[in-house]
Amino acid sequence: MQTDRWPGLELRHLIALRAIAAEGSFGRAATSLGYTQSAISQQIAALERIVGTRVVSRPGGPRRVSLTEAGRVLQCHAEGIDARLQAAYADVAALAAGSAGPLRVGTYQSVGARVLPTLLRRFGTAWPDVDVSLTESADDGELLALVECGELDVSFCVLPMPAGPFEAVELLRDPYVLVVPAGSPLARRVRPPTLSELVELPLIGYRQCRTALKVESHLRVAGREPRIVFRSDDNGTVQGLVAAGVGVALVPRLTVDASDPAIALVEPGGQIPPRLIGLAWHRDRRRSPAAAALVEEARAVCREFEGRTAAA
Repeated sequence: MQTDRWPGLELRHLIALRAIAAEGSFGRAATSLGYTQSAISQQIAALERIVGTRVVSRPGGPRRVSLTEAGRVLQCHAEGIDARLQAAYADVAALAAGSAGPLRVGTYQSVGARVLPTLLRRFGTAWPDVDVSLTESADDGELLALVECGELDVSFCVLPMPAGPFEAVELLRDPYVLVVPAGSPLARRVRPPTLSELVELPLIGYRQCRTALKVESHLRVAGREPRIVFRSDDNGTVQGLVAAGVGVALVPRLTVDASDPAIALVEPGGQIPPRLIGLAWHRDRRRSPAAAALVEEARAVCREFEGRTAAA
């Protein structure tokens, strides 16, 4: 058997073979496929030349044709090939419909800890064939750059966004809180601290976060430079240093583990505008149905989150 001929084997050869096995004659096989009988004969003849042996037994007369042993082996493989083709068709159709394939999402630490677990659990139940991959960065400008160049499909971000080819929805208004050590006199005050008082405190700030720059600019309204004693983009590090008495932190509520008994939260009295969390995508690219569904699910999860926070 000359295997170098096998690359010439085509799907139509196997389709003809399967039809003959099912119908028992060249004529009925041709009818079932919408071919002429001579076309079926040509397909089988070509198949036999390629594999180097007879695949159909032709008894002649009215008797039913059948497959040879080699033909039956090929038929088994043809059924497997057909199953794979059907699966490929379904996968491509699902991908075109947006119900399967990859969905690349940008996120940052606080969203990853508080919003993503519920969001991905619900989304995974509704869209089980979508493979969600996550990219995390402390700098949402970096994530938006990945959206712009097509490496991310959607990304969480802080609104308003920097200029670029983006569209976004607002998901959550995340108010700022002052995180202080448990037992701090600040936690026992009835009146919230003023900006002048806040700017005097030893602050633990963020390193890259855009919102940190906005917070510090608000504090400068009091006429002094904020006292930043340490910077970190890790929320756990910031909270741990506050608990250790290194300083205090003016941070979005979503970044804080409020169950930590070593800290206390002080409301700054609305002097710092809340952080606005959004979900962004490239406005000039088609959003898949899965991406659109993720956006809607994120909106629902964040509405529930805000409701629980307000009731707490």
